Amino acid sequence: MYVIFEDAGKFSAGRILSEAEASAQVELDSGKRVKVKAAHLLIKFDKPSPASLMSSAQALSTEVDLNLVWEFAPEDEFSCTDMAGLYFQDPPTLTQQAGMLLTLQDAPHYFRRCGKGHFKKAPAEVVQQALAAIEKKRQTQVLIDTWAQELGQGQCPGAIKEQLYKILFKPDKNAPEYKAVVQAARATQLAPLDLLMQAGAVESAYQFHWKRFVFDQFPKGTGFPELSASTTSNMSNPPDALDLAAVQAFSIDDSSTTEIDDALSVQGLGSGRVTLGIHIAAPGLSVQRGDPLDELGRARLSTVYMPGHKITMLPDAVVQYFTLQAGRACPAMSLYVTLDEHTLEVLEHRTRVERVPIAHNLRHDQLDAWVTPQWLGITEDAGGNTEATEAVQADAQTPAIPDPLPELQDQLSFLYRLALQLKAQREQVRGKPENFNRPDFNFRLLDIAGPEPQGHEQVDITQRRRGAPLDLIVAETMILANSTWGQWLGELGVPAIYRSQASLAPGIKVRMGTKPLPHAGIGVPAYAWSTSPLRRYTDLVNQWQILAAVRHGSTAALAAPFKPKDADLFAIISSFEAAYSAYNAYQSSMERFWTLQYLQQQGVTELAGSIIKDQLLRAEALPLVLPVMGAQDAARGTQFKVRLGDINFITLDIQGTVLEHLDATSTSNPNTEAEAEDAETDDAGVAASLSLAIAVDVEEPTPQHPSENSPAAG
Repeated sequence: MYVIFEDAGKFSAGRILSEAEASAQVELDSGKRVKVKAAHLLIKFDKPSPASLMSSAQALSTEVDLNLVWEFAPEDEFSCTDMAGLYFQDPPTLTQQAGMLLTLQDAPHYFRRCGKGHFKKAPAEVVQQALAAIEKKRQTQVLIDTWAQELGQGQCPGAIKEQLYKILFKPDKNAPEYKAVVQAARATQLAPLDLLMQAGAVESAYQFHWKRFVFDQFPKGTGFPELSASTTSNMSNPPDALDLAAVQAFSIDDSSTTEIDDALSVQGLGSGRVTLGIHIAAPGLSVQRGDPLDELGRARLSTVYMPGHKITMLPDAVVQYFTLQAGRACPAMSLYVTLDEHTLEVLEHRTRVERVPIAHNLRHDQLDAWVTPQWLGITEDAGGNTEATEAVQADAQTPAIPDPLPELQDQLSFLYRLALQLKAQREQVRGKPENFNRPDFNFRLLDIAGPEPQGHEQVDITQRRRGAPLDLIVAETMILANSTWGQWLGELGVPAIYRSQASLAPGIKVRMGTKPLPHAGIGVPAYAWSTSPLRRYTDLVNQWQILAAVRHGSTAALAAPFKPKDADLFAIISSFEAAYSAYNAYQSSMERFWTLQYLQQQGVTELAGSIIKDQLLRAEALPLVLPVMGAQDAARGTQFKVRLGDINFITLDIQGTVLEHLDATSTSNPNTEAEAEDAETDDAGVAASLSLAIAVDVEEPTPQHPSENSPAAG
């Protein structure tokens, strides 16, 4: 005796070995034996064999007209035998009964199962909806097949090109575009990114990196919404009547800087008491916590820098109003530090909110060649001691000294002497000197045709030695301001966003928090970023707190926008650290992109450098770290000349092969060791920024069911 039975929602057939009232033992053609409940035994028969019957029934079921079956089906519950009698003949044959059973089972959109081989037909509207869904699914699959075929032929459908970065990095695995890429990748045996590049989906390597970054960090685009008149009204009418400062201040930045946050002034030279003014742009006077401009700044948290382009934290109208532009009296928060002119001892400090006349915007890249220690009349011996010498004076033989340097020579000389002393004092606290052996690099794109680069521009890379007088003046005065304000807020009990580092021991990183803790890396007792409020949201938050301290003094903790233990401060810190890390990683990756472009444009095939760890070599003349073959077991600091291999502008990979060992022994002193530790951290960050975490999975598809690069940066 044989039987057709239901097992886990499917129909099978086998031979009954034994049968009881509640169940039966059934042997399948495979020899497997199963226990079947009596209620699941549907059709018993003596012949033919189970395999033959099921084969015939399956073939018959493909010929059944489902629409006709549904049309003739009774409204009440019915059995497969009843339906077979209506559709085929009465009484139906065994094959017809089994064929109808399979037909009804395979058409859930027409018939609902009721158990024991019984069914009930679905309402007409349900059938129509189901048929529409089936047709839509069929058409979608046709579309997927078409797209996959086009991809395999080297053509990228428009719909896939539009969804490129979503497909690669944050895919909807049930979307037809994703499925087409998976299907084509399997068919062509290509990695998804290689497949899409071959099909022309990636316009250029530069656009790939740029659009991926925008997709990740600015899904709504990099533009700002149009500002309403009410939003910008406070900019032309700051809340306080601001006095005009009796100074002539000057800023020091690169030529590309438009968000000029800081400026300096010097008063009282020759009197024995000199007042240093550190003037910081004050958008916090108009941008208030929780207003629309604050929401824009908090959404971005920082300006994003990259060679030839940037994405500002605040709208251009706000930046242009508050930037410390020469020829204007700009709203500013000023820290005045009174010093003994001879010993440079800090005698007192005070903070004011005022309008500061900006006389000059000095530019590093235009003036560094002129503003040297010799021109300033300051020399520093090997022990870090400074000595005043006769400053170089402009005369008829030196006509090229640019304005306004001659009139600022005395002020810059004093500021450089002060910067050297501030640096020496910090280094004494640090326990070791800061290392300026590695240069900074400036990137300049020479032929940008539009508002942003396209990736083919000619690139010029120049070195800027860290610790040059102008660079050191800015770094040390900003550290002085950030440290002074941080300590002051701590004394008043006003919470702020601080940066701290417990020690210089390996592995101890800089952390952000709301308490004024020491920063061992800089060598100060407290450090609160406050000098770049146009470019960093943390600085804008701290500016609000400092403004409250200026206005309310000892009661500022109660009047400040952020009160002690304000949970929102911790939320800002968390968001800022994530965004700042992502922005810096992108800046590093794009600097690497343009460095590789420079190699290609200049035809550079060989370069020299030194090993920083394992087989990683840092180039001498370019901001480039690369793995090299042939440097196994080379000690840190060992110098090689290497031949460069092919460049991959998508992965930003390049490798080298050792050509020549440039020195017989490696150098290893405390400074270079510390530098190498820093380099390992930097290189790890670059490597992380270059990783292409492609999210397209061709193996397991989803189921169908529904810069600021100075020490002041901390």
